[in-house]
Amino acid sequence: MEVLKGLDLPSHPDLIQSFEEGADAGIFKLDEERALVFTADFFTPVVDDPFTFGQIAATNSLSDVYVVGGRPLLCLNLIGFPKKGLPLEMLREILKGGLSKIKEAGALLVGGHSVDDPEPKYGLAVVGLVHPARVITNKEARPGEILYLTKPLGTGILITAYKGGLFKEKDRPYKLMVELMTELNDKACRLMQELGLRCATDITGFGLLGHALEMALASKKRFRIHASKVPVIKEAVKFASMGIIPEGDYANLNFCSSVVKINPEVTELQKILLADAQTSGGFLISVPRELKEKFEEKALELGLFWTKAIGEVVDGEPGIEVLP
Repeated sequence: MEVLKGLDLPSHPDLIQSFEEGADAGIFKLDEERALVFTADFFTPVVDDPFTFGQIAATNSLSDVYVVGGRPLLCLNLIGFPKKGLPLEMLREILKGGLSKIKEAGALLVGGHSVDDPEPKYGLAVVGLVHPARVITNKEARPGEILYLTKPLGTGILITAYKGGLFKEKDRPYKLMVELMTELNDKACRLMQELGLRCATDITGFGLLGHALEMALASKKRFRIHASKVPVIKEAVKFASMGIIPEGDYANLNFCSSVVKINPEVTELQKILLADAQTSGGFLISVPRELKEKFEEKALELGLFWTKAIGEVVDGEPGIEVLP
């Protein structure tokens, strides 16, 4: 966003959402019943298997439509791949993996663009639809609401451990991190829409602290997060305690340190997990207290078994405070 400052960016009365509040998708009102959602994302491989990488990258891209309450319609492949040095079969497997998730989402692949790149990259540009009156943003959290997280933290640490050869594809940590990163957030989207919720964000590269901070500042509210209540992957805790920590986690923690008030009883390990950069993570959802029971019942009914209440929205200076 820094590089965009000073540019004469166009505005429009039908532009519902742009990038100003840290949102990843633009939303444009077409008429009283339909708004267009448009987003794009891509990254380098996080696992060795090309098909699985394609699934993870596509799932991650589709989440930006789901988090605003939208339904994905059309997808374009975004590809970086070398002309020489890697077999085309590898690219084909990446695209097959991505297509499997596009189909699961009920969307259509309609093309794409590729560039010659020595380091493979893959993702999607996605177009979706949402009702203009049912858009979910990151700026509508209200005091008294409960904060829920739908997926556990720790995939960034597990990816680092995997790349370091500390476990293999046959081992539980690998299977669990892949399961989490390839799980579409369509059920969380359905849950929010069925209950009429209006505020959420997805947890990705800036970690829980970074994305929660964006949401708190956009809502002009204070978030209170209880570190002990945040769901985490137990293997990630083990590897982090061994010092297997991505460099990006420290960057996330340093970035948040000036505006996040952390209780002295919160451990260094807990801080790292809260700042762990997630790939294709879950949603942080703000839920009115009167919908607590209905939200939790519906989450279980939909199979969102990791979903946990981790904090609350309170009055006060906008930002975050972390308690033990």
